[in-house]
Amino acid sequence: MRPLMSALFLLLLMSAARAAPAPQSVEIPLSSGVLRAQLFKPEGAGPFPTVIALHGCGGLGSHADSVLPRYRDWAERLLKSGNAVLLPDSYGSRELGPQCRVKEMPVKARRERVTDIAASRAWLMKQNWVARDRVSLIGWANGASALLWAVRPQAVARDAGPDFRAAVAFYPDCRISAGLGWSTRVPTLLLIGSNDDVSSPPACRQMVDGAHGRSALARIVVYPGAYHDFDRANTPLHAAASSADAAAPEHGHLGTDAEARAQSQKEVAEWLAR
Repeated sequence: MRPLMSALFLLLLMSAARAAPAPQSVEIPLSSGVLRAQLFKPEGAGPFPTVIALHGCGGLGSHADSVLPRYRDWAERLLKSGNAVLLPDSYGSRELGPQCRVKEMPVKARRERVTDIAASRAWLMKQNWVARDRVSLIGWANGASALLWAVRPQAVARDAGPDFRAAVAFYPDCRISAGLGWSTRVPTLLLIGSNDDVSSPPACRQMVDGAHGRSALARIVVYPGAYHDFDRANTPLHAAASSADAAAPEHGHLGTDAEARAQSQKEVAEWLAR
């Protein structure tokens, strides 16, 4: 019986390995240099709806993994629902490590990361497997802040291709955008925990409320009791300052909230399917 159990266990391990798709490395031209990215693409010729996924200040990957588990989890979830997922590496492409505790970031959300978003979109518009009218954005923290800049009316691309279909921002820093009278040309969903003390839920509420009536559809969902990184699996609640991890913010609290995580997965699926 024992050899049979061992064989079954090995079979399960092999099945799990087959079930985890490996991303493809791609290079996207920039005006100066190359933007490296990881691509998860469904089998077949397409065309597929495609999501550009924007990492937070900790970066996209590590020495051990080109895509950190938190982003791989979302990419695989989106892939299962028929989306291709492109994850540009804004820091690694510029030979930078995590930027969470860097006082003066050389790669700014409102500048270089918006350029990376535009370059990613332009590259996707040339791929025959892309449904060009169904390219959306999703971002976390610093990546979500870049997303807020990229969907403003002033940032619209000057080519003839379709604009982004939708956008989803997880716990961005809304304080600057709120003060500038932010609005969006793309239906934008913002997801944040009520207890987020890294970002600012009140500023995000003010920003979205202020955009009503002079903007494309903008909606905010505030999850009661949830903290920053609520959608990141298997992360016990802890103070960021107590961590020596350079990929963690300098202040605030981080941790999974199972209810908010499950609800956000549903919200994202429904928003992207619009």
